[in-house]
Amino acid sequence: MSELKQLFAAYKNSKIAIYGLGKETERVLSELLPEFQIIGLLDGYKQDGILYGMSIISLVQAVQEKVDLILVAARPGPCRTIAKRIGKVCIENQIDVIDVLGNNLQHTKNAYYNFRHMKGIRKQELLEQINLYDVISFDLFDTLLMRQVLFPEDVFELVDYRLKKQGVVVEQFPEKRMSSEKKLAEKSPSLVEIYTYMRDVYHISGLIPEVTAELERQVDYELIIPRKEVCDIFKEAVQRRKCVYIVSDSYYTKEQLAEFLNKCGITEYKDILSSCDYHTAKTQSLFQILKDLAGTSCCMHIGDDKKADIEHGEKNGIETCHLCSGIELLESAGYMGMWHEIESFSDKLKAGMFTARIFNSPFQFENENGKICITNIFDIAYLFFAPVICDFIVWFYENVHKKKLLNIFFCARDGYLIKKLYDELEGNAASVYFLTSRIAAVRAGMENDEDIRYIEGKSFDGSIGEELRKRFGISVDIEDPRLKNGSLMDFSKEIIDRSSACRKRNRKYLDKLNIKDGDIAFFDFVAKGTSQMYVQRMIKNHLKGFYFLQLEKENMRDYHLDIESFFELTDENSKAVFENYDILEIILTSPFPSVVEFDNFGEPVYAEDLRTTKELNCIQDAQNSIYEYFKNYLRFCPMPERQVNKNLDEILLSMALNVSITDASFLELKAEDSFFNRTTDITELL
Repeated sequence: MSELKQLFAAYKNSKIAIYGLGKETERVLSELLPEFQIIGLLDGYKQDGILYGMSIISLVQAVQEKVDLILVAARPGPCRTIAKRIGKVCIENQIDVIDVLGNNLQHTKNAYYNFRHMKGIRKQELLEQINLYDVISFDLFDTLLMRQVLFPEDVFELVDYRLKKQGVVVEQFPEKRMSSEKKLAEKSPSLVEIYTYMRDVYHISGLIPEVTAELERQVDYELIIPRKEVCDIFKEAVQRRKCVYIVSDSYYTKEQLAEFLNKCGITEYKDILSSCDYHTAKTQSLFQILKDLAGTSCCMHIGDDKKADIEHGEKNGIETCHLCSGIELLESAGYMGMWHEIESFSDKLKAGMFTARIFNSPFQFENENGKICITNIFDIAYLFFAPVICDFIVWFYENVHKKKLLNIFFCARDGYLIKKLYDELEGNAASVYFLTSRIAAVRAGMENDEDIRYIEGKSFDGSIGEELRKRFGISVDIEDPRLKNGSLMDFSKEIIDRSSACRKRNRKYLDKLNIKDGDIAFFDFVAKGTSQMYVQRMIKNHLKGFYFLQLEKENMRDYHLDIESFFELTDENSKAVFENYDILEIILTSPFPSVVEFDNFGEPVYAEDLRTTKELNCIQDAQNSIYEYFKNYLRFCPMPERQVNKNLDEILLSMALNVSITDASFLELKAEDSFFNRTTDITELL
């Protein structure tokens, strides 16, 4: 009995459909027929016809036939996409989905934050092995370079969008593009040959193969980044005077691959062997061509594909080394809990950007206990904080446009980076970095005893004298007997009188802002609404609050503030946000001190800034990272595809509490809240 028959012996009397139309399907049929009951073949792009003597059927037909098993005959990468595509229908109809290796593709893997369950080669071990061989060859995609999307076929969605912008509309473009490549796979086609086939078979008159192929190359070029540590090993092999080749199963020509490599700083190689130039793949004769060109069998090949790179390299008498791709590491980590939240193109892009950053290195096994370790603030901010901030900006933008608001106030200091991001999205938006703070708003907002009681209800860590000085800018003689009672109400006259003076000076600042008629979009990050309440008293325009998170919403209901919150504390997906918003506030804050009031000319008066240069530099690095992430997201994700996914944001944000973070500058940051007179080390928040 064959290995495949043994693997699926439990389904011998069950109805089976095979997913896939490639050569692997032909092999599976040859091994399972006639003992197994195969009722048809499935494919994402074709739902009728005959192939290998079997009917091609739709997923709907498979359900109607009461199929028990869908056997996926594809490589691991496409298997993941197929499982995502058909998973929901199969779960609803109790259909098992298993690949040819026996892996249950519907199984929900546990999220891992370490690789103790895996084995892999260490960087130094690989360098030592390189010394033993005259010729070293590297695979290209997912080994030396990687894309910033989750799956290679996600590139086709971007090509489709850009074609539509040029007026070329092809129904089901990604499906037809992928199907065309699969049909020509045995010939190792070039990209122009794939698009020529696609044009002819699907009768697409407006598609010009050469132009479309160049468009796809441009999209791919934008998405490509180097895997830095593998590129370093490549350069080290060159330094050691090894004869270094690139060997790639690719529809890009040697000249096109050279452009990708040049972008990533790889220029010194003996030659590039692309399958489309030789019309043969690694699983066919490409490794033999390498040996013939090199003139030796003393070769070592480094790659990520266990079948094409490793198995067939060894079959050709070549020593091999397997390096995990980013997606392989992500899968081994149980997608770090993200899998069931990855649905839209936007989700796949975010997951791809995440993977390209966190698993850029294949040497994840070298960290202590194999734990996933983040060593610098740039990566910390990019991986965990940027996605949720990105989604908030998209949400804020959509609300501002839906309500046609022309006045946009981003409150200091948390609005500093948020304004930059919003302006990046909007273009030349006349948004305002609005100088205020809880202290500035309170100092200008006290009109009566009720106001004072409201502020007195906000706990202050310090004496009544310190509270008067820090919250209201009032200095009282230490011998004043009223200090013994510990009540702000004993100083109501001083508070209200000073507030009146502050209010007049604050209005001079407001008069400079050239506010248009209509409501004001009023951003605050995480707040109850205190600043908005008191600013509203000084301005005639209605303030429409848009907060990242509103605290104590029920307690603020009686104040009739108009506030919409991106996250609600009652949401199931707000736990990590609530646990981490203090960290986000530290990262988002302006490099300038907090405004406490205004002078007689309407100019801001700032508090003393207690942050060190080291802390400010760390915050700046984090903000630069978030800004880079946001620009990448806007560049890669078309406007119609920008979908908010707060569940995915929550998962990514919560990872900051589960991985090992070792950046000393980040771990030394402090959350300082002058309104409550509190300082908290960031390590207490992690």
